[in-house]
Amino acid sequence: MKGMAGGSQRPKVQWTSDDHSRHPKTSPATWNMHLETRLPEPHCPVQPEPDSSPVQSLAINHCPTEPVKTHLNRRFSRLGATPLMELMIAAGKAVPRLQVEHGLAVDRVYTGSFMTSLDMAGLSITVMKVDEATLQLLDAPTKAPAWPVGVDGDRPPAKIPVPVPQSPSSGSNKVTDSFIPSHQSSTRPEQLSEQGRMLEVAIEAAASEMINLRDTLNEWDGKVGDGDCGSTMSRGASAILEDLKKYYPLNDVVETMKEIGSSVRRVMGGTSGIIYDILFKAAYAELKATNHSEISPKEWASALQAAIAAVSRYGGATEGYRTLLDALIPASKILQERLDAGDDPIDAFVLSSEAAVAGAEATIHMRAQAGRSSYVSSDILASVPDPGAMAAASWYRAVALAVKNHRTSS
Repeated sequence: MKGMAGGSQRPKVQWTSDDHSRHPKTSPATWNMHLETRLPEPHCPVQPEPDSSPVQSLAINHCPTEPVKTHLNRRFSRLGATPLMELMIAAGKAVPRLQVEHGLAVDRVYTGSFMTSLDMAGLSITVMKVDEATLQLLDAPTKAPAWPVGVDGDRPPAKIPVPVPQSPSSGSNKVTDSFIPSHQSSTRPEQLSEQGRMLEVAIEAAASEMINLRDTLNEWDGKVGDGDCGSTMSRGASAILEDLKKYYPLNDVVETMKEIGSSVRRVMGGTSGIIYDILFKAAYAELKATNHSEISPKEWASALQAAIAAVSRYGGATEGYRTLLDALIPASKILQERLDAGDDPIDAFVLSSEAAVAGAEATIHMRAQAGRSSYVSSDILASVPDPGAMAAASWYRAVALAVKNHRTSS
């Protein structure tokens, strides 16, 4: 598994960029929301499905739409185990709300199995802004078996007729505002403090390591997962490097952690994106509570413990589940032990990074207890380590060595 096990018992919402491979003639940007209304993993208990109304409220209220006279294409896709009838019910409730409450014209509604994930329960809702040219492409003839337009083309599904009201002429769009990246209000300082320079070196080292490991991680993940772990981590790392140059307030360690989380949340999809969002939010909250501008080594260790606890709490995984926690938990233990013993903080950091690598490499001998890897045979699992664990160990090790080298060269 590339990340955490299972999910929370509440519906989860995640926005990602969409894959248009099911209709080769279209490639506009979209917003894609995945809603999981119960726990999909086989080792977790299945919770009763909630009524679709609160689920649709959650979906619509998180939709980053533009007000009035915006024309949309909306696609409802089951994730694997959701019956088509339930998908139709969801579409029937969601589309009128989008039109009436948000003042949007929905020109096409597609329902079906467009993007599935084994037998995962839930649905995904994709919203795409369209114009006449885009609609012509969507209605174009195609032999793609999953697309609802036949080979003759020009047979879009029926609209759901709902009058579109005028939107308010003024006032803040709360939904849109909630999707404004936090770094728009942050700037990189002109001069860096010593801690700011060290933080910059650490961030660059971690991000560069993820970019360099992209193909290796994808190769491992191709055997035990979706084959995109490296691409996802590399995409997040590239965004971090880009935002680092413009937005990160590096002299403020706590706020920089928040901005890293914002970068991750903006571009990383899938389970990895959720995990690292949780990881950085928990670390930020722990560091924020210190009210210190200079973060001590023990406070960093406490932030790591808080991040691990949050991922474990929300995902249900722990050490031995073949996840990234198999790298981070041993690292956290060694770091805390060596700091308590009075070791030099950077030496303790480097030793803990060795524990992270050893823990990640040990996943090759573990039976997967969560995620897609739990569907994979033990013979295949024994051929590669967990890619999520190796990714975590690699960036952790890169940071430790970069910090050590920075001190040596200073």
